Amino acid sequence: MDVRCKVLVFFTLFFSVTAEIYIVTMEGEPIISYKGGDNGFEATAVESDEKIDTTSELVTSYARHLERKHDMLLGMLFEEGSYKKLYSYKHLINGFAAHVSPDQAEMLRRAPGVKSVSRDWKVRKLTTHTPQFLGLPTDVWPTGGGYDRAGEDIVIGFIDSGIFPHHPSFASHHTALPYGPHPSYKGKCEEDPHTKKSFCNGKIIGAQHFAEAAKAAGAFNPDIDYASPMDGDGHGSHTAAIAAGNNGIPVRMHGYEFGKASGMAPRARIAVYKALYRLFGGFVADVVAAIDQAVHDGVDILSLSVGPNSPPATTKTTFLNPFDATLLGAVKAGVFVAQAAGNGGPFPKTLVSYSPWITTVAAAIDDRRYKNHLTLGNGKMLAGIGLSPSTRPHRSYKMVSANDVLLGSSGTKFNPSDCQKPEVLNKKLVEGNILLCGYSFNFVAGSASIKKVAETAKHLGAAGFVLVVENVSPGTKFDPVPSCIPGILITDVSKSMDLIDYYNVSTSRDWMGRVKDFKAEGSIGDGLEPILHKSAPEVALFSARGPNTKDFSFQDADLLKPDILAPGSLIWSAWSQNGTDEANYVGEGFALISGTSMAAPHIAGIAALVKQKHPQWSPAAIKSALMTTSTVIDRAGMPLKAQQYSETETMTLVKATPFDYGSGHVNPSAALDPGLIFDAGYEDYIGFLCTTPGIDAHEITNFTNTPCNFKMVHPSNFNTPSIAISHLARTQTVTRRVTNVAEEEETYTITARMEPAIAIEVSPPAMTVRAGASRTFSVTLTVRSVTGAYSFGEVTLKGSRGHKVTLPVVAMGQKR
Repeated sequence: MDVRCKVLVFFTLFFSVTAEIYIVTMEGEPIISYKGGDNGFEATAVESDEKIDTTSELVTSYARHLERKHDMLLGMLFEEGSYKKLYSYKHLINGFAAHVSPDQAEMLRRAPGVKSVSRDWKVRKLTTHTPQFLGLPTDVWPTGGGYDRAGEDIVIGFIDSGIFPHHPSFASHHTALPYGPHPSYKGKCEEDPHTKKSFCNGKIIGAQHFAEAAKAAGAFNPDIDYASPMDGDGHGSHTAAIAAGNNGIPVRMHGYEFGKASGMAPRARIAVYKALYRLFGGFVADVVAAIDQAVHDGVDILSLSVGPNSPPATTKTTFLNPFDATLLGAVKAGVFVAQAAGNGGPFPKTLVSYSPWITTVAAAIDDRRYKNHLTLGNGKMLAGIGLSPSTRPHRSYKMVSANDVLLGSSGTKFNPSDCQKPEVLNKKLVEGNILLCGYSFNFVAGSASIKKVAETAKHLGAAGFVLVVENVSPGTKFDPVPSCIPGILITDVSKSMDLIDYYNVSTSRDWMGRVKDFKAEGSIGDGLEPILHKSAPEVALFSARGPNTKDFSFQDADLLKPDILAPGSLIWSAWSQNGTDEANYVGEGFALISGTSMAAPHIAGIAALVKQKHPQWSPAAIKSALMTTSTVIDRAGMPLKAQQYSETETMTLVKATPFDYGSGHVNPSAALDPGLIFDAGYEDYIGFLCTTPGIDAHEITNFTNTPCNFKMVHPSNFNTPSIAISHLARTQTVTRRVTNVAEEEETYTITARMEPAIAIEVSPPAMTVRAGASRTFSVTLTVRSVTGAYSFGEVTLKGSRGHKVTLPVVAMGQKR
């Protein structure tokens, strides 16, 4: 008996060390595409863009049947206790996630009825004034009944790090109109395990968390990750409030109000599906389970500020993996999906959102900039950033360097120039003066923060602080951080040198280098008020760029990505007071942060407004309306620019291309009335996959449960409002189909332009489209010269009733 116990303990330990998480797909169709014939179970399949009725007995009995099959397979192959099933996937894909050893995974791979076995991979977070910038209060919300009706009864699902339910952005009592029961949403609400209170309140309509894969991998820490929908990060609360936070919430920090925050669709409901965590991001097995549940529950929109670390290596193409295949099922069920493009910019081929059924969102800088300045005693004014009040006007203060005010030998234990620990600095020397601190690598690594500098300076009674950047690595991004006392970050190294030289010349020392007298003086300006620029929007430096890739070898795809550009830089939004993701906002109620993570919920919220006005539109129709009405012109009337690196690795502005912004910057007002749409459904997505070179038709059937069709001939014929041909040999003609969604017939003239290396022609040059009718046109591209680079252009359809539809075109000519 003792021996057996020891063997069992050894086996358990061995299993836990060697086991990994695998996602297994099975023969047999999931609920969304099951057409009947399996042991007498009746069909549950939905037509393209139709929601599943998950309450029907047909669906629930077939779901139980699939789960039993998963359990039976595992039970037949393995001894009890030697594996752990984490999830059964039944609605969008048929399969399960299991924690098994590599040998067991190989047995599963060979088992009858198994179609694919993929080792799980990790995903990561892709880390207000924008309603006014986008014209929502004046041009969009009134069409839906005002801000207090904008997004009414639309449910946005957030696959993110959870939510802080006590934030005023999510309060149900903030609005004059109480939230009643939702007519169709069926999601559940978990309780806070500590307070036993529900996470839901009418505004938040669903709240669940998914962590089985994270737990199996040993990554989950309940003390900081919370085994509930509680946001222990801040990211999930931030994105939810951008899309659907209440209108008119004062953004207060350190006694100053930075304006009033609002979501894009302030009346939309929020459904939380927590699958991301602070330290490790998330696992695809958990994310797929969250998406599957969200579609089951009846969300209308999915906001995904999450993406893989790289193209998936387990499948031959970026478009086919459990994550993208699950999202394809979601779109088939009528759910619009917005996903962050990724933060790997400004370098090419850095996108982590690939598929045509997803709306991939790049990040823009809007017209608001925060600037500040430090005035030295010698009259020099040094520019910097700092969201802080000024020092007292018409007065200068002595400046003291942290290295010169150390207490004893305490500097041997800490880096005193970081100003993170007030106890190592001499309060008598700092009090009433401006404290000079160094911006070391610790700030980049996250072990030091500007918030702690401000707290140190305040604790010591300083009049303010200056952070000095003496060297900067390429790619380092400096954002203004709100401060409780006057403070500034000098980001230009040459300006930092001016400050250091002035300080050294003005400071007298003894023969041992100790300061005898601090004589350098300075004053800090007011950085609280934003400056509004006309040269906006611009593509943010960090925003991931195309071309889109179709496989792990980074071969170019015949599909343009990103799809659209939306605000994603320095976005004020809600934060979790438990959130620890951003050191500068620990314990705060709001945060000002940047990333394509912030851009995606802008599109999710605007899509909710379009869905509210056009409830019968498909996800592709909503995507088309957003894309074809977007703009490639900034507020000054000039072509959009993109932040890029110069040859000296400093940031510069260059003319942007569709690989930076897709179709252009979102224009919500125009998207409500696009005139024409480029619609597409499930069969179109299958056709795109089947005609993409290098994809095995068997693999497509494995993931989609649908046989291939080749009517599309070439993937560039996929009916999306953009055209991309990565290998154009001689001449190629692509077709597009438009549908008139306006109330009246309209005649469109069609024109095209292209850079000189590629000739472009359209046919017909004009066409009349009746209300509700569809027409087809063709675009012919011909190689004039082979340059080894992409050429850019556009096709424009201009309507007789004022509608205008634009498609970006990208193509690279090849020798035959």
